[in-house]
Amino acid sequence: MSSCCTPDGSCSTGATGESIAVADGHTTVYNVSGMTCGHCKSTLTKVIGELDAVIGVEVDLSAEQVTVVSGGEPDDALIAKVVDDAGYEVTGRA
Repeated sequence: MSSCCTPDGSCSTGATGESIAVADGHTTVYNVSGMTCGHCKSTLTKVIGELDAVIGVEVDLSAEQVTVVSGGEPDDALIAKVVDDAGYEVTGRA
């Protein structure tokens, strides 16, 4: 759990992510555990969004899923690594 998250799963930062508005690209949905709040959403949107070929990222906390739109087939291992380095875990593709 990220340091801004309280034991009840609320977030002390109030940060939010943005929705994907991309017509082109390859969409992949990942199951990700450990996300509980807006800070988690912002963190994953940022770290995944910084990867080459990633066009957009959308995090759905309630479904525990991250949707990645990329210019081609995504590198699952690289996405799993940046998610893990951020303190969360990719448990597979949805």
